[in-house]
Amino acid sequence: MEAIKEFDYNTNRPDMVIPEYGRNVQKMVEHAMLEEDRTERNKIAHAIISVMGQLQPHLRDIADFKHKLWDHLFVISDFKLDVDSPYPIPERDVLFEKPTRMDYPKTENRYMHYGKSVKNLIDAAIAVEDKAEQSALVGVILNLMKKNYIMFNQESVDDSLIISDLKEIAKDKLDVPADFQMVSTNEVLAMTKKKRTNNNQKNHKNNNHKHKQNNYKKKRY
Repeated sequence: MEAIKEFDYNTNRPDMVIPEYGRNVQKMVEHAMLEEDRTERNKIAHAIISVMGQLQPHLRDIADFKHKLWDHLFVISDFKLDVDSPYPIPERDVLFEKPTRMDYPKTENRYMHYGKSVKNLIDAAIAVEDKAEQSALVGVILNLMKKNYIMFNQESVDDSLIISDLKEIAKDKLDVPADFQMVSTNEVLAMTKKKRTNNNQKNHKNNNHKHKQNNYKKKRY
């Protein structure tokens, strides 16, 4: 019985260093590394760069895209290809250096439901020197905080909690007018419901308009 012919499956082949260029480019690089004549090796390298550029046309939108191609060429060769590159040959350690870890921006998680804009408003209010203007701004902020709290938690809230949170966020640098009355919970819920109803009606109206347009086009054609 004849011996069963072994097929050349990809699973039996070495892994591709940069799969985006395909196995043929990797074979071309391996061939270039075997070429002993330096002049010929340089010619092959330039031909490979040309093929790589055609396979990755989106790199043309990147500044110094040819430089990027040459870097990829050396990566594919495991930095063993000895050719005259028009660019500095990349160093393995520098090219694969991990980026410096960035600290995640610290926020006061307890007050995320109020939104970043509230924190910015509080900072702005602290900077206001005119006391009457500052008091008016504090009132606006308190009402906004109450609206955001109710919308986020979907439940009523005691005004004293909102005031306490404001003072803590402001680090006791803002005073709440003694006679200030916050918008009631019922008003906030009513405004939220009205806004939701208006949005639903608007979406329904837009959908009906699109439906009529589609029917009109069908009738014409």
